[in-house]
Amino acid sequence: MGMSLSFVTLSDENINRVLEDPPLVWQVIAPEEPGLYEAARAEQSKSGVLSKLFRRAAPAERSPDLEMSSAEGIATDIDKAWHGIHYLLTGTEEEGEYPRSFLLAGGRLVGDVDVGYGPARVLSSKETREARDFLNTLADAELRRRFNPADMLARKIYPEIWDRDPAADDTLGYLIEHVRTLRGFLNQTVDNGCGIVVYLS
Repeated sequence: MGMSLSFVTLSDENINRVLEDPPLVWQVIAPEEPGLYEAARAEQSKSGVLSKLFRRAAPAERSPDLEMSSAEGIATDIDKAWHGIHYLLTGTEEEGEYPRSFLLAGGRLVGDVDVGYGPARVLSSKETREARDFLNTLADAELRRRFNPADMLARKIYPEIWDRDPAADDTLGYLIEHVRTLRGFLNQTVDNGCGIVVYLS
């Protein structure tokens, strides 16, 4: 299956709620699987008991209901193209200043709730607008110019498929297709005044 990078829209108000009560992130990214939320809540409660034993403040209990508007909870993903797109945006495997590095960095971590490959991140509506504006400055032609299969393989850019014969497997086309998906998603998200949850699973 591999590692896929996904995004879900969320208002700033609900982003703050999720940051305050990290198990709620499951209600955003997997609302159809309540068991994941319940397990995270149970783990937090267990940690709270241990905190009391060591005289630390336990996390505050919060309502399990996260109310979202019609503009929230809209999801998309860029499949396994995320690392390749990050390379096209930054020229690196993991570096770059925000917002050019927004796929891998920036925003805030949602506690220590592991949602696949570590915790999710949240970008506020302002941060999401900055990421959208940056991405929209890069035309497809510029991204194509930055594609360097040999360097990508040397840097171990996931999933390390970049030197395949374009006639058989157009890996650059795969990246450009997912950049377009991401552009459309971010444009809609910003138009709706929302931020995003970003997670790798």
